[in-house]
Amino acid sequence: MICAALGIGLASVDAHAAAFDVADTTWEGCSELYGLAVNELGDGRVKAVAVLDWNEVTPNDGVLVLHPLQSMDPEETAAFMKAGGRLAIVDDYGRGEETLRRFHIERTSLPSRPVAALRNNPQLAIAEPVLTGDKGQLTGPHPVVASVQQFVTNHATGLRHPNLSPVLEVRAVGEPPTIVAVAGQVGKGRLFALSDPSGLMNQMLRYPGNRSFAVGLSHYLVDEDGGERQGGRLFIVANRFSEEGSFGGKSTLRKDIEGQLRSIGDALAEARQSGLPTWAHWLLALLAVLGVAAWVARAAGRPYKSPQPRFARPVPLVAQGGVAGRFALLSAPSSPPGLLLLELKSALVEALSHKLNAPLDPSADAVISAAERAGGLDERGRSALKEVLAVMQRAEASVVAGKPVRVPRAALRHAAAVVRDVLEKAGAITPEPLGHGAANGEKTSDRPAGTSPTSDPSRTPSPPAPAEESAT
Repeated sequence: MICAALGIGLASVDAHAAAFDVADTTWEGCSELYGLAVNELGDGRVKAVAVLDWNEVTPNDGVLVLHPLQSMDPEETAAFMKAGGRLAIVDDYGRGEETLRRFHIERTSLPSRPVAALRNNPQLAIAEPVLTGDKGQLTGPHPVVASVQQFVTNHATGLRHPNLSPVLEVRAVGEPPTIVAVAGQVGKGRLFALSDPSGLMNQMLRYPGNRSFAVGLSHYLVDEDGGERQGGRLFIVANRFSEEGSFGGKSTLRKDIEGQLRSIGDALAEARQSGLPTWAHWLLALLAVLGVAAWVARAAGRPYKSPQPRFARPVPLVAQGGVAGRFALLSAPSSPPGLLLLELKSALVEALSHKLNAPLDPSADAVISAAERAGGLDERGRSALKEVLAVMQRAEASVVAGKPVRVPRAALRHAAAVVRDVLEKAGAITPEPLGHGAANGEKTSDRPAGTSPTSDPSRTPSPPAPAEESAT
């Protein structure tokens, strides 16, 4: 059903003809303009197309563009006119401005008080042929308006260019006249611009001046010019059309890529200005339905594992407390390695306090002094302990600040060795006897696994060795 509705939406869009369409016979269409061109030039010489194929266009042909809704290919239009072709841009509020701007033609507004207007409506100002040249001398009218006395505009805009020849102008009261049509030479060809496509639609062609203008423009775009032009064809495109091929058959990969990018840019610009077309809404709705159906099917067919009740789950070791929980906390990958240094320092201060039977300040100077009193550190041992305590203080400061620093494994092993040596010399722990590992310089223990370091209650346990994985 969705696909059927989509097809109906597409058909209804295509069936509705837009304004200025040569197939539209209503008041805002341009079917009469097409009929005039066929009557004047012949049926075989007038082609109303939706795709302008530049491979078929020759220098003897003319192209009439009515109210374009996308930008035209700048290279093809320039090459066409330089070779002798004639291009007419008839547009007021479409995208024809982009083509005209490349030739330095700018849009302006019509005067608020025109000298002549239909039904005294300033939006229906009457334009007249320009009869004066650049130097103020009287000249003949342009060939397009040779038989035109008045041209009735319909919500037109003005045009401004310093060098192109003015063709039609709207005279005003108290302000300079405004040009609505200009013409000029580009290479061997011609460019003609009219800022009022509404003046050529069916309802406006009932006025004799507008009708004569349409006839003159048709002949101007294709008729012979000094024996060089051999009566070419007139291509008419309106509103949204596409371009393909290359003028003269010279196409490159760069031009093809630029054409595709320009088409995408035009589509995005149209969507931003007037929203997505109807078929796009249907397509997005169809994709949404298919996406929801796929998600429902995937979610409904997914097997779920029955969760274990919370009361039956084992308590994590890190949450159990005691020595085992403390060790699990220190060896956890998420725990800062600096916690191991703090644990070593805490064990050192506690053991020395127990040995001296007096509370001990955890400052570096107090710990060093207590170690000397308990065991008589030599100068080398004192220097090593001082260095380790400095590292411990930096680690403690970083943990308190919430920015733990990275502690290398070698630093952890060195700190553990120094603390163990200080406590052994102070008699706070029992030195481990040498075993089979003595040949390699390693300290081993012959105590059974799980027993304490000493059975003497006056001694404190040895500080925990740092876990290798916690330093990474």
